[in-house]
Amino acid sequence: MVSIRRLARKSYAYFMSNIWLGLPAWSLYIITGIFGACLGSFAGVCIERLPRGKSIVYPASHCTACTNRIKACENIPILSYLILKGRCSKCGTRISLLCPLVEIIMAVISVFAWIHFKNPLEYFIYLLLFLLPMVIVTFIDLKHMIIPDVISIPGIFIGIAVHTFLKIDGSYAASLLNSLVGILVGGGSLFLIAFFYEKIKKEEGLGGGDIKLIAMFGAFFGWKSVILIMLLSSILGSIIGLITIIILKKDGKYAIPYGPFLVFAAILNLFWGQDIVRWYLRLF
Repeated sequence: MVSIRRLARKSYAYFMSNIWLGLPAWSLYIITGIFGACLGSFAGVCIERLPRGKSIVYPASHCTACTNRIKACENIPILSYLILKGRCSKCGTRISLLCPLVEIIMAVISVFAWIHFKNPLEYFIYLLLFLLPMVIVTFIDLKHMIIPDVISIPGIFIGIAVHTFLKIDGSYAASLLNSLVGILVGGGSLFLIAFFYEKIKKEEGLGGGDIKLIAMFGAFFGWKSVILIMLLSSILGSIIGLITIIILKKDGKYAIPYGPFLVFAAILNLFWGQDIVRWYLRLF
């Protein structure tokens, strides 16, 4: 076991120093951008199929109108949409603009994540296990006003594993404890808010999906960060919600999905959480 661990560490160190970080900076931006766009293509499949309870593996990518299987040459992220002029090559049905939009967003996020972390391990962990699911959650909630349990519930356990494995709080034990407390603080506080709101107003204010999602954030970032996420999401939700109601000329009961605000706040915390806290403390 010791020899295997030593071999893994040496292999990782060699990969880091001689292959990955040995490449020019501009090439890494291109590589991470292409990788992100490919992930965006996968995210588009998840956004389309998960709310319908369909498999994200089978059947292969196909036109939703004529069921024509999409060829590999027609499934190149972003480029295929431009070459096909946004239409199915067989029946001519317009392809949803959501597909290239998600691919572009994931490409940008991927490049930015690499610029931020500059560490292959952290880059891949947070991109694949956190940022990708968050893009999927955002668009599903915007489109269907649901947050799939298939993402948030496993995400809680993944968050515990990531926070502990990376020893965010200095040691495995401290990181594990902070992650577990983060779940209780995040999910528990939002559950109490939703519970009392429903008792007082006699109507649902927050869905169970939001509660599970914030519990996932607590697992990933710990209890201090989850408080910041809840604060930022409430501010963003209030401002953008008010603007939306004014523009659409709706009343105060107009339902707006809260998940995207939670996701945006969590991403802000991932990249700038410490800077935001330091800026806030300097005000006092």
